[in-house]
Parts: sequence; structure tokens; C-alpha cells
Amino acid sequence: MVNNLEKGTRGELIARTYLQEKGYKILATNYRKKQGEIDIIALDEDTLVFIEVKTRTGINFGYGFEAVNRKKQDRIIKSSYIFIKENNYYDYQLRYDIIEIYLTEKIKVNHIENAFC
Repeated sequence: MVNNLEKGTRGELIARTYLQEKGYKILATNYRKKQGEIDIIALDEDTLVFIEVKTRTGINFGYGFEAVNRKKQDRIIKSSYIFIKENNYYDYQLRYDIIEIYLTEKIKVNHIENAFC
């Protein structure tokens, strides 16, 4: 059995691969500021996308998206504003997504676009 850190790392790798295959350009991963962390920051054409990845081995503890509560969303949003300012990404539309990765017999990826704002 893998620990939660290994599971999360594997899930983020799967999510990055999934996004790249869909044509997203990955700008940053594990972007950390005191306000919070953003798992993946990417460009989807002219949209700057901030993505929270939740990896599960089952749904015994709930679905991945359920773990992204309002407090977590606020941290991601605050951190996204810092990223925009630091990198001068003012001319882009913004979007906040959640990607659920289920590490079951067959790996399942569930991409929820515009999951919160």
C-alpha cells in the first residue's frame, strides 16, 4: 500500500499527462505561497487554469471534489492572484478546475471544469 504523499504525487503526474494530451501548456506545479498551494497551473488556449488534484483509491472517504471546501477554494484563489501578479498574466480569462484521479483497477480521471470561482 502506498502512503498518501506517494498517492498524491502519482495522481498529479497522471493529471499533468492528461492535461498535456488535451493540449494544455503546464506553467507550474505545486505552486506554494503562504496563502496556499496550487497543484497545477496551466494554459488552455487563452484561459489560465488553476487546478486542484484529488487522488483517491476508492470512495470510502467521499469523492475527491468534496474535499475542496470553501476554505480550500479561498486559499487557491488567493494564491492564484499572487501567481498572476508575479508572472504578469493579467490578459487571460481565469478558471478553477478540480481533477479527480481514482487509482482503482482501471485508473479513472474526472476533470471538473469551472468547479468554483
